[in-house]
Amino acid sequence: MADILRLSPAICAYPDDKYENLQIEVVLPGVEKKDISFKISENGFYIKASKEGVEYADSYPIYCAVIPEKAVASYSNGVLKVTVPYQQPLENLIDVKIE
Repeated sequence: MADILRLSPAICAYPDDKYENLQIEVVLPGVEKKDISFKISENGFYIKASKEGVEYADSYPIYCAVIPEKAVASYSNGVLKVTVPYQQPLENLIDVKIE
């Protein structure tokens, strides 16, 4: 069995210029698009990618809730770029019945 080097990928996450979307950039040198798995929820994301002898994997929290169903991603030159809109504050409030 070949040894596999397991690494956390380099991640950069920041808001766009209008503070409407979270931009996530994941550096995955030498990895092909078909070998990348990216999963996201409203409060975190998980990345797993591999190339010969190397596996990148880790999970990360998101501190401002996002709308995962609207995430879009592209991959070019070893960099995965994901854009996902933030939830509006108070968007998912639930009315609590007071007895």
